Amino acid sequence: MRRSDVSRRQMMKLAGAGLVLLGAGTAACGPEEDPVGKETDKPGEAAGTPVPGSKPQPAWQQTSAYDGLAWISALAVVGNVVLVSGDPLKALDISTGKEIWSRAEVTVPGANMLIGDGTLYLASARYDGNIVGLDPATGKDTWRSRLGDQYSQPRPIAADANHVYVVAGILDKEFRTPENVIAAIDSTSGKVVWREKRDHGTEENGITARVIGNRLVYTDFRENLTVRDTATGRQVWTKKIGRSNNRGFVVHDGLAILANGQQMRAHDLADGKERWSFATEEFSRFNDPAVLDGVLYVSDSAHGLWAADPATGKRHWHDKGSLDVAAPWQFAKVGDVLYGATEFDEHGGIHSYDAGSGKLRWTYNDGSGDLQRWYLAAGGKQLVALHAKKVTGLPAV
Repeated sequence: MRRSDVSRRQMMKLAGAGLVLLGAGTAACGPEEDPVGKETDKPGEAAGTPVPGSKPQPAWQQTSAYDGLAWISALAVVGNVVLVSGDPLKALDISTGKEIWSRAEVTVPGANMLIGDGTLYLASARYDGNIVGLDPATGKDTWRSRLGDQYSQPRPIAADANHVYVVAGILDKEFRTPENVIAAIDSTSGKVVWREKRDHGTEENGITARVIGNRLVYTDFRENLTVRDTATGRQVWTKKIGRSNNRGFVVHDGLAILANGQQMRAHDLADGKERWSFATEEFSRFNDPAVLDGVLYVSDSAHGLWAADPATGKRHWHDKGSLDVAAPWQFAKVGDVLYGATEFDEHGGIHSYDAGSGKLRWTYNDGSGDLQRWYLAAGGKQLVALHAKKVTGLPAV
């Protein structure tokens, strides 16, 4: 829980219970207090299906070895397979939660679940300067890079049908890594297609990247937004973005859309020019955005939720929420329902919202009291949540 959020919540409560938005706050209580979905005998409905607007019961739960170190994507869904970061790395059936395969010592701690063209790409656990590719359905090795021993701790940051993009240090004669490069590896041969030296002082970690067409787009801890040509590695443009959450951003219809403190901004991928922006309230900041079914969704640190047109930044709606309801940092959408995963709040969890208004429908919380971040992914009409070492399957209702 952020310190600023705690103080604001305490101030609101001290000012009087009448200031608390009870309609939203009631839905965010622990699982033992929430209304539980009632079983139904209606044809075509599974047992445990909740009544409209009430919290669903878990379809299944499994333990994992997640270490809490993954940057953004500790969880991924490929077809009917759920991939969970950790050692061992696990694959579960999305419908039943049963283990499909498990592999120990296959990658480095904190590995993100990076999927490119149906392959899971991971830094090798042998620390041999290579990247390995796994079949998500079987866990078997299908590919390995051929980088050579001059590359130190390469980290895959993005992938498409042709390349795996990595950031790595370059060893000098004294086995130091004064240089930092970004490189593209051919996804067939495993050989380096191009490599470009990054600015002095940049780090290998803290990078978030997206690939769209012939553009590789990424941000870093030095608060830059950079675009490169995927075929040559040529830097098309780079821009200082100032105070940012340095985490997730989206690329949509020729725009890079990211949180920049109090502002949401969209930059044209062709030239870096700002195409639109909008602001949240004073002393607040935006969290990670998502574009789902052509709509931009984002929350702010004042616990508000926004929906906007990603092409223009024009607002569809803004639900101001409640200080007692944790704001989501990661989103998924199934049909007309929006889902959000929270972080650093024992009363958070998985929120369900009306996608047309942002009104909170229900909150699922596992009751553990653990402050670790929740992760969320969707596949078909199933939701999967990761919290601490527990993986939970939920019906998307």
